[in-house]
Amino acid sequence: MTNSWRLIPLLSAPGRVQMAIDLWLLEQHRKGLHPPTLRFYTWSPPAISLGYHQRRWPEFWRHLTWQGQRVELVRRPTGGRAVLHQGDLTYAVVTSGLTGSRTQVYQTLCEFLIAGWLKLGVELHYGNAGRGYIHNPNCFGTATGADLVSANNCKLIGSAQLCRGNAILQHGSMRLQPDDAFFAQVFDSAAPPPADKPIPDRTEALFQTVIDALSVAAERCFDARLVMQPLSEVEWQAIMTNS
Repeated sequence: MTNSWRLIPLLSAPGRVQMAIDLWLLEQHRKGLHPPTLRFYTWSPPAISLGYHQRRWPEFWRHLTWQGQRVELVRRPTGGRAVLHQGDLTYAVVTSGLTGSRTQVYQTLCEFLIAGWLKLGVELHYGNAGRGYIHNPNCFGTATGADLVSANNCKLIGSAQLCRGNAILQHGSMRLQPDDAFFAQVFDSAAPPPADKPIPDRTEALFQTVIDALSVAAERCFDARLVMQPLSEVEWQAIMTNS
């Protein structure tokens, strides 16, 4: 029997707001008050999100600007290392009832990413970095088994996860239109080469093309029917009250 999932339209907002939304959706789903959800979003202004347990980062990150905008430092509720959110598209999945090891759950939730990008002409596979990755403050500096890389080993998607009870939040960043010079400034290292993307490169067209392909793949992979539903005023009030 096909499940009904909520699909929240593309939303651009500050990072602290986006993290508050993800946490609120997870908690509501954990309580049985909200269906499984898929959403896509961007960070405005640009931000660097820090992993929940990340305690060290360069002091100059507090003073960064990009095209005249102050870059925010935002704490994620999930683990991992710092992610630069500029020119990226973030996905978030909230669901429950998955079994298996943490790696198996990651891979179950990544199926729609692999299938959707394959439809777009990009073949992805899991990274294979060892435990040494923890010494790199940059999430996109290495690719672990929780990350998806292209055929030429360029990391396209980095994901992180949070479990509360039986409910799971998994969200991840897709590098679509990064400013390589800014990336190099932030992490003091060359930006990883971009994955080949044989799709439109205009921002709006690119992002919507990816969203459409991943949404179709999600319905198939999760045996779900996606129902588009923006956040209501009441929901916004609850989210901001708890943020």
